[in-house]
Amino acid sequence: MPSRALKKKSVVTDPVEPAVTPPPKSPETTFLTKPKLSPKSRKRDMPEGLWIRCPECEELIYDKELDDNLKVCPKCGHHFPIASRERIHSLVETCSFEEMDAQMEAVDVLQFTGAASYESKLAANRKKSPLLKDAVVTGIGRIGHHRVALGVMDFSFLGGSMGSVVGEKLTRLIEIGTDRGLPVVIISASGGARMYEGMFSLMQMAKTCGALAYHAKHKLPYISVLTDPTYAGVIASFATIGDLILAEPKAGIGFAGARVIKDTTQAELPEGFQTAEFLQKHGLIDAIVSRKEMKDRLVYYLDFLTAGRRPH
Repeated sequence: MPSRALKKKSVVTDPVEPAVTPPPKSPETTFLTKPKLSPKSRKRDMPEGLWIRCPECEELIYDKELDDNLKVCPKCGHHFPIASRERIHSLVETCSFEEMDAQMEAVDVLQFTGAASYESKLAANRKKSPLLKDAVVTGIGRIGHHRVALGVMDFSFLGGSMGSVVGEKLTRLIEIGTDRGLPVVIISASGGARMYEGMFSLMQMAKTCGALAYHAKHKLPYISVLTDPTYAGVIASFATIGDLILAEPKAGIGFAGARVIKDTTQAELPEGFQTAEFLQKHGLIDAIVSRKEMKDRLVYYLDFLTAGRRPH
């Protein structure tokens, strides 16, 4: 049998490619990245004035819900500031309030000048609050079945400071209440006497207290309601001489700031010593009443204080 020579088959392999060196990076080389979406691009902008955050519980509250609840947080009960006319509306019977001295305005007797003049301050505050001529609204109204002489201070006007107009309006209100045999209810919200009027503002402390002393001589009741904040010349005069002294929850109440008191007395101050709760515990305040319950409680107290008196 003839022999055949076997030829070895050659193995075919892929050609080896030479190593490729990456091109050097150019400073102009840029890479496309996914754009970041800002929160505003993912949701609609929320219009201002619809929601407000409670400083106590940090919950967002619908503004209309807060208004309907008399500016009291429905979650934790925190009392927001409220305008004087809103407060009057929450207390008196519909269409029963007759305002007094509505056009009385302050004048710059001392020609006070500082960082800004007193006249410019007054003009700016009247522009900001066109329904107010000064920091208090006074008049005769009906709370429940009681006709009362009612004064409500407004902190939004120059910090509710007591100048000549505030003192004069409150004094006239008390005198009208005395002449007509009416109880007096004053709701305070103030940073104290108005420094722009100097001694004229301090004189209002004695004037209002004198009118209330004459009112008390006729055995007529006076209820003082303290709200946040009530300080200085107001707390040192008519605000703390009521037959009953009420306060809203957690209201800041005192004569001077905590730092001033500490520096003057050189003593450690108790925690929360300028709150309504502390002052009730130590006897200055008779009762702490929520804003939502204020009208009913005033009616209850007036029933007691005027029992046996003939209505005028």
